[in-house]
Amino acid sequence: MSTILGIWAHPDDEAYLSGGLMAMARDSGSRVVCVTATRGEHGTSDPQRWPPDRLAAARTVELTRCLEILGVTEHVWLDYRDGACAAVPVPHAAARLREVMEEVRPDTVVTFGPDGNTGHPDHQAVSAWATAAFDRAAPPGARLLYSAVTDRWARRWRELNEKLEVFVPGYPVVTADDRLAIDLVLDPDTLARKVRALAAQTTQTAGVIEAMGIDTYAQWVSEEAFVDGRR
Repeated sequence: MSTILGIWAHPDDEAYLSGGLMAMARDSGSRVVCVTATRGEHGTSDPQRWPPDRLAAARTVELTRCLEILGVTEHVWLDYRDGACAAVPVPHAAARLREVMEEVRPDTVVTFGPDGNTGHPDHQAVSAWATAAFDRAAPPGARLLYSAVTDRWARRWRELNEKLEVFVPGYPVVTADDRLAIDLVLDPDTLARKVRALAAQTTQTAGVIEAMGIDTYAQWVSEEAFVDGRR
């Protein structure tokens, strides 16, 4: 991978699903560009404390710090409304992503699969946009990789995921190991860096880390998996 383009819905999606991959790629000298569709302004259970404008501003700063920790210096905001990505016409959003792809010329595009990983409608919409843009503008030989939930991870963390309501009802869609294009179990240094990056997104992760404990949290985020989106 010489040039990776990650396309995600909200600040923290990129770190949860590909933080280790991004850090390892940057350490090896690869270019990594991150696209975020929304500022995540509705990502709170306490909207009185965190009204949309305030939360968007906080998450903007948090994502900048997160990407700095991962070594990523190139980032693009699409500035769609959080929670409303499914209402954006696919051709409109895909056209914007095509412009990014034509400028970046990635050999690898990473994003959500059609299931949206957690089943979130914004994630599913972003997958559709990214896939449409890839089909129109990706360089010859480029790979499209969809984030995947492995069967082993889902079984190991089932009770915790249910308690935290990580997935919408009916999800996750699990993937067998033999279907994976990339299956990362992060080494200790990369994992520690990923956890620092996630911890920088305080509005989203502080409560989860406190509830789980840092060691359990680290193990929970220690794996990243992707399937080939064109197989």
